[in-house]
Amino acid sequence: MHILFIILIAIAIVIALVFILSQFMKNEHYVKSEVVIHVSANRVYEFLRFLKNQEKFNKWAKADMDRHSTTKGVDGDVGFVYAWNGDRSVGEGEKEILNLVENKKIETEIRFVRPMKTKAKVTFEMETLTNGQTKLAFINAGNIKAPWNVLLPLFQKNFAKDMNESMQTLKGILEQQ
Repeated sequence: MHILFIILIAIAIVIALVFILSQFMKNEHYVKSEVVIHVSANRVYEFLRFLKNQEKFNKWAKADMDRHSTTKGVDGDVGFVYAWNGDRSVGEGEKEILNLVENKKIETEIRFVRPMKTKAKVTFEMETLTNGQTKLAFINAGNIKAPWNVLLPLFQKNFAKDMNESMQTLKGILEQQ
């Protein structure tokens, strides 16, 4: 019984430390990945504005191909919502197109229900370069509430790795079309 009491006290101390630490850590995240794609900004924009195309390159969208999904609205238009419910690797949530600036920007909001309730802005920005090339930025920005914000450094590192991988896949798809 004495050992059980010590274990419970230790768990309570760890939980208290996590909550205290979370009060001193930032809760905003901002991760940006960039790639130069050897196609026009119009081709990049016309591919990315359709959320269904993200299943072809986005690591997170490809993680559970058996997930259940529903849509509202017209894909590629402002207000379109793509919702999913999948296994632990993808969770449950929805993504909505908020703003489209032809050949320049696609702004969406992603809202997760699980594994934790949170939302973020996900933006693609296109910049026309010379010789028909496009510089594409993939940006994920939002807030993570305490006490989950103690995991923010790990989240940002994984976001960056996964976003870079997704961008390389996208580059390959667009340059081969």
